[in-house]
Amino acid sequence: MKVPKVKAGGIIRNERLAKIGVMSAPDQPGLASAVLRALGDKGINVEFIVQCIDLTDHSHVILCVSEDELDAALTALKPVKTKVKAQAIVSQRDVAVISVFGPDFRERPAIAAKVFGAMASAETNIMAISTSISTVSCLIDGNRVDDVVVALREHFELP
Repeated sequence: MKVPKVKAGGIIRNERLAKIGVMSAPDQPGLASAVLRALGDKGINVEFIVQCIDLTDHSHVILCVSEDELDAALTALKPVKTKVKAQAIVSQRDVAVISVFGPDFRERPAIAAKVFGAMASAETNIMAISTSISTVSCLIDGNRVDDVVVALREHFELP
């Protein structure tokens, strides 16, 4: 039995990004501010941000910048690592953010599960997830974008 497609407003591809992780910093007020201020002060735009806290009360801030700005971003974050007591700052080039959006996603259960199922069917690992009322965004390897878009088109009814 064929599963019906879910209506969506569209897919956004944001490619040529670099992932930066400020990893294992003690969870405390001002962490995200320090990270983003250091980048903003250098005129570096952040295009994706997630933060989570692990079982040891350490925060991990994952963000994306333009691949062209990775070296400048890492330089800007070097003093922040000490300031926030992060254990490491990691990076990866050639990542992308794929977003599925729809105006009524708030009222539609399992939209995120449908997006993640499409990614799994394309055998694509999700590095980070960010959502809003109307959008599900996933950080993935940049070389998987075309396969993910094909899979999403198979799972969603798009304009």
